[in-house]
Amino acid sequence: MRHHHPHLAIPLTLALALFALLAPTACISVDGPEESPDMEAGDSAVSDDATDMDATDIDTADLVIAPDVEERLARFTPTDIEADLSALSDEDREVLALLVEASRYLDPVFLRQVATTNPALERATRPWRGDGASAEERAAREYFELNYGPWDRLEEMEPFLAPGDLAAMEHPEGAGYYPADVTAAEVEAWIEDHPEDEEAMTSTVTLIRRDGDGGLVAVPYSEAFAEYLEPAAAKLREAAEATSNESLARFLELRADAFLSDDYFESDMAWMDLDAPVEVTIGPYEVYEDSLFGYKAAFESFLTVNLPAESEALARYKDELPWLERNLPIPDEHKNFDRGTESPIRVVDEVFTAGDARAGVQTLAFNLPNDERVREAKGSKKVLLRNVMRAKYDQILTPIAERVLVAEELPELSFDAYFNFVLHHELSHGLGPGRITVDGEETEVRLELKDLYSTLEEAKADVMGVYDILALIDKGEMPAQLRDTLPATYLAGLFRSVRFGLGEAHGRGVATQFNYLLDKGALAVDDDGRFRVMADAFPGAIRDLAHDILMLQAVGDYEGTAEFLDRWGRATPELTAAVDRLDDVPVDIRPRFPSAPGVDPRPEVTAPGE
Repeated sequence: MRHHHPHLAIPLTLALALFALLAPTACISVDGPEESPDMEAGDSAVSDDATDMDATDIDTADLVIAPDVEERLARFTPTDIEADLSALSDEDREVLALLVEASRYLDPVFLRQVATTNPALERATRPWRGDGASAEERAAREYFELNYGPWDRLEEMEPFLAPGDLAAMEHPEGAGYYPADVTAAEVEAWIEDHPEDEEAMTSTVTLIRRDGDGGLVAVPYSEAFAEYLEPAAAKLREAAEATSNESLARFLELRADAFLSDDYFESDMAWMDLDAPVEVTIGPYEVYEDSLFGYKAAFESFLTVNLPAESEALARYKDELPWLERNLPIPDEHKNFDRGTESPIRVVDEVFTAGDARAGVQTLAFNLPNDERVREAKGSKKVLLRNVMRAKYDQILTPIAERVLVAEELPELSFDAYFNFVLHHELSHGLGPGRITVDGEETEVRLELKDLYSTLEEAKADVMGVYDILALIDKGEMPAQLRDTLPATYLAGLFRSVRFGLGEAHGRGVATQFNYLLDKGALAVDDDGRFRVMADAFPGAIRDLAHDILMLQAVGDYEGTAEFLDRWGRATPELTAAVDRLDDVPVDIRPRFPSAPGVDPRPEVTAPGE
């Protein structure tokens, strides 16, 4: 789970290679880093979807652009993400360069996972990168790259680009994972009639396609995306050969195997043991893109460098996880005492991202893997992106606080509180119900809550992050001054996140928190529309909200979760009025990666390998 959505005095030859590899903007190529034939959906027994335009050409003259596309793009401020590479050896830098190459193959994969229509749109808009394009065309192309498709992730996937008619460019709930015309009821009926297909249909690493008779068939990722995953795996093996770090070599070899087998368990276990200067997270992880069921995992890559001193300073918190689980505000029968507690914490600087990691709002931190088997055996790893957090705190959170908080709350704003909140948000993903029993059968919260899972889980992690910090302050394990700085920093963060849109998992989850706490008297609004935290009511309301969310998860209550989110996850007048005052504050950053020597930091729009 994520909290929100490679750099380098090196040999000249390597510097030149990195100049080509470390493109400073979010670049999408339909064909990946090297020339390769377009992937045709529905190989062999699988038929093409009627709306699959992967092998179809679109006339650029037919494209319609939303008139405000330049304003939409301006909501994301171009930002240099500088990384501290001073501790890296020449070997580490060589490995990093190879991992950049591997990562860039995931852009065309994720482009197709977002929608089967995307490759044709990507090709049609390539001319808009050139000097001859209008400002509107250039903005549309850049916004397409930022969103990995023609749908605005800040506006509940509203189309901003379409062939012919914007209104007709409806975003498919199943993204590119399912046939465009399929419904959830049809998939569920198919599984009921074909129980032998259930495991494959609900797998995180299959696409659902129609067979030649109009039925449904599951296609493994390794088959559907072979032309990208095979060369990506080869680059991972090259990187494994180049490194003398045994834990990194082992992970890269196993992850390369997984790209070709779809079995990620052993490589996830090896990732938990990874201890290297280069910290790499690469593969299919988050399920946010699948709005139909929340089953299918999106490919992404985070290439980062480890900051061992900072990581060691936080390592003590993993020892508190058993106590934090026991301290959850729910009955013991619903607590998860079986998960592993190894749970390493890594503080890193981000160097390069690809795929889902680069789409829309940028990730501050993540907690992986999501596989409950790995979590029960080893726990989960928390990775905090220090340079990204600092950029967002300075450029976005602080200006937001100045506009929405009462004046006396502003001195309490603190980067330390922000950093610790993000850390405990990620730790909280590894606490609470995971495997549960519903109607006498063992299942998982993810499977029971389906499309609502991500929204509720993100809200849980936010609320429990605050709840756990307050508990650790009482226990004497965290500084007492956080009791003063955390509430105001958390409140400002709610306004930052809700701007991502109520159609985004974290945005709706944040609205839920805000409205619940306001209703319970933990927050108050002044006559001028500015907010304050009510110190006496705040801890109790946080506890109650954590309880309510955890119990919905503990019993796998889909209907109850829907009612809960419908009640609290709304754009209320108070919330809307506050957000309206933030028009001049960027919603998020557009990352550029200029740390490698020789890389032009200007925001250019180029395709990898071209």
